[in-house]
Amino acid sequence: MKAMVLFSGGVDSTTCLGMAVQKYGAAEVLALSIFYGQTHDKELEAAKKIGEYYGVALRQLDLAQIFADSDCALLAGSTDEIPKESYADQLAHTDGSPVSTYVPFRNGLFLASAASMALSHGCEVIYYGAHSDDAAGNAYPDCSAAFHEAMNRAVYLGSGQQLRVEAPFVNMNKAQIIQKGLVLGVPYELTWSCYEGAETPCGVCGTCRDRAAAFAANGIEDPAMEGR
Repeated sequence: MKAMVLFSGGVDSTTCLGMAVQKYGAAEVLALSIFYGQTHDKELEAAKKIGEYYGVALRQLDLAQIFADSDCALLAGSTDEIPKESYADQLAHTDGSPVSTYVPFRNGLFLASAASMALSHGCEVIYYGAHSDDAAGNAYPDCSAAFHEAMNRAVYLGSGQQLRVEAPFVNMNKAQIIQKGLVLGVPYELTWSCYEGAETPCGVCGTCRDRAAAFAANGIEDPAMEGR
């Protein structure tokens, strides 16, 4: 295969998947979904449906034990509630530290694990959907351009210069990602981003607010929120 996509089933990673399929063809793309101990499996369910939509191979990896001692609000067993406010409002309550939904070094761990699997499958590139909105204010430091550059360098050297990491949206915001995805015909109606695991998205957690605003910026309603 040519490309691996770190694939959560959300807006950003699904747009990455659409880009990879357009460039390499579905037969040359491997999607990797990771369970890390999150409180629900709605994203993983979405990832399976989207993988079937694109006709790509989909692998799943369980890394939950590594995060077992974390009190991140996204993880099962956490004592913290998921904030019902925007990321900007959440950051206003911090001292410059990441938000409570930051999973410790998640992207670093995901990319390292993906690199090993990608090499085993003959991939030449790993895509992941980090973007500038998440990196803003140090909310998610493992989404920053500096982090991406460092991880790409490490993976490239550690793979014997066989493998690179691409974050095509690292200097873009979510509205720009959706704009690109709409051109590609990305099936956003199949995606799931909400931090809650209810039947429908809560509409008030940081990621629900973020994606709704990004769709609105493109002049359309978030398909996940239609009918609410």
